[in-house]
Amino acid sequence: MSQTLNLNLNAAIGLSQDVSPFLSADWPAPANVKTLISTRKGGVSEEKAFAAMNVGMHVGDKPELVAHNRAIVAKQTGVPVAYLNQTHSADVVRACDSLTEPLDADASVDDSGLAACAVMTADCLPVLFCDNAGTVVGAAHAGWRGLAGGVLQNTISAMGVPASEIMAYFGPAIGPDAFEVGQDVYDAFCRPLPQAEAAFEPIGAGKYLADIYALARLLLRREGVTQIYGGTRCTVLERDSFFSYRRDGQTGRMVSMVWLADEAV
Repeated sequence: MSQTLNLNLNAAIGLSQDVSPFLSADWPAPANVKTLISTRKGGVSEEKAFAAMNVGMHVGDKPELVAHNRAIVAKQTGVPVAYLNQTHSADVVRACDSLTEPLDADASVDDSGLAACAVMTADCLPVLFCDNAGTVVGAAHAGWRGLAGGVLQNTISAMGVPASEIMAYFGPAIGPDAFEVGQDVYDAFCRPLPQAEAAFEPIGAGKYLADIYALARLLLRREGVTQIYGGTRCTVLERDSFFSYRRDGQTGRMVSMVWLADEAV
């Protein structure tokens, strides 16, 4: 069924006409800063694990279908999308350098307007950045290893502007009611940073429920970033909207991206 027909039917029976498979960051960014966050909806992947907007080439989906999904996403941006070969590191690259061949990194920055900074997730936390003047943007893939390793701090440093002028947006990630972790994760954060204990709820047998959003907020504020938005979605619980590795094992990937537009349109 075409999108136009869907819209007409929705209007006729009084339903919402918002059928977009994409979300955008709800933050007071400058008008030339654009964002896009894909959901699992709107693509062409056929297998249940990847249905339907899987953009991950590394998860077992048919490459031609993933390429089609990425083309759907690219049509929304107007600039090339700089995907990364993500390894749960704290490495940051320039987005333009990752256009021809994805670089091994978990964050990218751009001040040229020639590429969209992009990170793929399916429970890990995607963090989008921009400065107040709209001159530089960044995106970070922040699972617990990347968070503990300093990926957010490194992204801020790579942006080259004072932290007080940076704002951050948390895209959909595993929520605090679903993120069960062991003592190793607790120790990775709380040994160097005792304040992080507030982000962990003990549930017995050396296990905790961790709030990845709270951990990221704490780390950003320590760096001087106080303009922080988002952090209200749960990829595990919102089954119809998001892929979740923790929930399903084999699954697709969403993409969160930010870029500088030529004009504030």
